[in-house]
Amino acid sequence: MGRKRRPCAATAAAVAAAVLLAVSCCAPFAVAEPRPKHARISGNAGDVLEDDPVGRLKVYVYEMPRKYNVNLLAKDGRCLTHMFAAEIFMHQFLLSSPVRTLDPEEADWFYAPAYATCDLTPQGFPLPFRAPRIMRSAVQYVAATWPYWNRTDGADHFFLAPHDFGACFHYQEERAIERGILPVLRRATLVQTFGQRNHVCLQEGSITIPPYADPHKMQAHLISPTTPRSIFVYFRGLFYDMGNDPEGGYYARGARAAVWENFKDNPLFDISTEHPATYYEDMQRAIFCLCPLGWAPWSPRLVEAVVFGCIPVIIADDIVLPFADAIPWEQISVFVAEADVPRLDSILASIPLDQVLRKQRLLASPAMKQAVLFHQPARPGDAFDQILNGLARKLPHPKDVFLKPGEKVLDWNQGLENDLKPW
Repeated sequence: MGRKRRPCAATAAAVAAAVLLAVSCCAPFAVAEPRPKHARISGNAGDVLEDDPVGRLKVYVYEMPRKYNVNLLAKDGRCLTHMFAAEIFMHQFLLSSPVRTLDPEEADWFYAPAYATCDLTPQGFPLPFRAPRIMRSAVQYVAATWPYWNRTDGADHFFLAPHDFGACFHYQEERAIERGILPVLRRATLVQTFGQRNHVCLQEGSITIPPYADPHKMQAHLISPTTPRSIFVYFRGLFYDMGNDPEGGYYARGARAAVWENFKDNPLFDISTEHPATYYEDMQRAIFCLCPLGWAPWSPRLVEAVVFGCIPVIIADDIVLPFADAIPWEQISVFVAEADVPRLDSILASIPLDQVLRKQRLLASPAMKQAVLFHQPARPGDAFDQILNGLARKLPHPKDVFLKPGEKVLDWNQGLENDLKPW
């Protein structure tokens, strides 16, 4: 069989221009149709799975010493605004949630609030050598203070781990792989932003969540939904990380570099390293927003694209997306293999107009936007509810998670030497 020829740049540009014109003319149709309050994914409906978690599970929140949470936050308020802040807001949410129980004997799940990503460098990044020590110390405290951890070695406990590579607690992949998931957490359920199939930093049963993006900040930048989408492809961010990868072949596995080298002069691609004050407004004027991997496969761009109705173009092979059992990502996004980035223009230009408009209609659904946001105060169907629903779907716990008297599964002395140091 002969190989398909790639459409020439002029053809792709002509098709893209036609899509731009059609979408701009049809902007009012991006408003979602009303749907039932508790719709479920059904066939090709494209709805978000909206279950009410209240009554489906009970969570006991351990009262931890302040050094594990509030003292860290008091030391550095940046923790409330960075993309790892879900660990803080989940704690605040659970304290007043109807699923919280004050009786640990009736709890389905146990939660230890430890802000492992809230010990920051001057540049605002979590210290990779401190996070595992914080978490390990917190687990030791729980196991020594209450009897519930020791019944299961943590199998009925969950922890927030919104780090670059989840509970591997490092921003560099090779270092994260070297560490692996913190040994004391290997029976717990990890609620983490990192998700990649067949990766040592994603253990079975984890719940992948979106990174934190400030809902109030995005709300302040909303423009009229009838504004024409006059930008075909939009992206702002790094293409090369010269400080950590000067040769350009490792960062983003070369995918971002390929975007720049192939499309920096393409008039249909509004791409740059500059981050303008109109960034959020520009996303609302774009049809497609690139969401490529960086050091990790996830970033807040995915949340921003959904909130602003810009079709996410996901370039991250083997990514596990947030709440994938509840959000119909295949119907609201475009997936492009990293190896296919040089054909990105023709791939996007070849998407039929009716599919583009349908994705926009689905993205316009308030429930779709709600599901990726950590609202304060919480709202029905938001990311907090999606986490609780994910935990509820794992119930009841299998009988084999409960250990026999005196039985131990975890090795408390396992791990890197530096991680075993006290915190």
